[in-house]
Amino acid sequence: MTNTPTDTPKNTAKTDRRMIEALVCPVTQTTLSYDAEAQELVSKAAKIAFPIRDGIPVMLVDEARKLEE
Repeated sequence: MTNTPTDTPKNTAKTDRRMIEALVCPVTQTTLSYDAEAQELVSKAAKIAFPIRDGIPVMLVDEARKLEE
Protein backbone atom coordinates (compact mmCIF):
# COMPACT_ATOMS: atom_id res chain seq x y z
CA MET A 1 0.00 0.00 0.00
CA THR A 2 1.37 3.41 -0.94
CA ASN A 3 0.78 6.71 0.74
CA THR A 4 -1.31 9.15 -1.18
CA PRO A 5 -0.97 12.91 -0.65
CA THR A 6 -4.20 12.92 1.37
CA ASP A 7 -2.88 10.24 3.76
CA THR A 8 0.30 12.08 4.73
CA PRO A 9 -1.19 15.11 6.57
CA LYS A 10 -3.43 12.87 8.68
CA ASN A 11 -0.51 10.73 9.78
CA THR A 12 1.67 13.77 10.45
CA ALA A 13 -1.03 15.50 12.50
CA LYS A 14 -1.44 12.45 14.74
CA THR A 15 2.29 12.21 15.33
CA ASP A 16 2.57 15.92 16.08
CA ARG A 17 -0.32 15.81 18.54
CA ARG A 18 1.24 12.89 20.43
CA MET A 19 4.59 14.66 20.51
CA ILE A 20 3.02 17.88 21.80
CA GLU A 21 1.07 16.02 24.49
CA ALA A 22 4.29 14.36 25.68
CA LEU A 23 6.16 17.64 26.17
CA VAL A 24 6.38 19.37 29.54
CA CYS A 25 7.57 22.81 30.56
CA PRO A 26 11.37 22.78 30.97
CA VAL A 27 11.05 25.26 33.87
CA THR A 28 8.27 23.74 35.99
CA GLN A 29 7.97 20.19 34.56
CA THR A 30 4.19 20.74 34.28
CA THR A 31 1.97 20.03 31.29
CA LEU A 32 1.62 22.54 28.48
CA SER A 33 -1.51 23.68 26.69
CA TYR A 34 -1.55 24.07 22.92
CA ASP A 35 -2.68 27.39 21.43
CA ALA A 36 -3.35 26.53 17.78
CA GLU A 37 -4.13 30.10 16.75
CA ALA A 38 -0.87 31.53 18.13
CA GLN A 39 1.12 28.34 17.35
CA GLU A 40 2.47 28.19 20.89
CA LEU A 41 2.75 25.79 23.80
CA VAL A 42 1.71 27.61 26.95
CA SER A 43 3.03 26.96 30.44
CA LYS A 44 0.48 28.48 32.79
CA ALA A 45 2.66 27.62 35.80
CA ALA A 46 5.72 29.48 34.45
CA LYS A 47 3.62 32.14 32.67
CA ILE A 48 5.49 31.70 29.38
CA ALA A 49 4.66 30.48 25.89
CA PHE A 50 7.00 28.50 23.67
CA PRO A 51 6.75 29.10 19.91
CA ILE A 52 6.14 26.38 17.36
CA ARG A 53 8.11 27.08 14.19
CA ASP A 54 7.62 25.00 11.05
CA GLY A 55 5.81 22.42 13.17
CA ILE A 56 8.67 22.12 15.66
CA PRO A 57 8.23 23.28 19.27
CA VAL A 58 11.10 25.53 20.37
CA MET A 59 11.47 24.60 24.04
CA LEU A 60 14.18 27.12 24.92
CA VAL A 61 13.40 29.51 27.77
CA ASP A 62 15.29 32.29 25.93
CA GLU A 63 12.87 31.91 22.99
CA ALA A 64 9.72 31.83 25.15
CA ARG A 65 7.31 34.75 25.30
CA LYS A 66 6.36 36.03 28.75
CA LEU A 67 2.62 35.99 29.34
CA GLU A 68 0.84 39.03 30.70
CA GLU A 69 -0.61 38.59 34.15
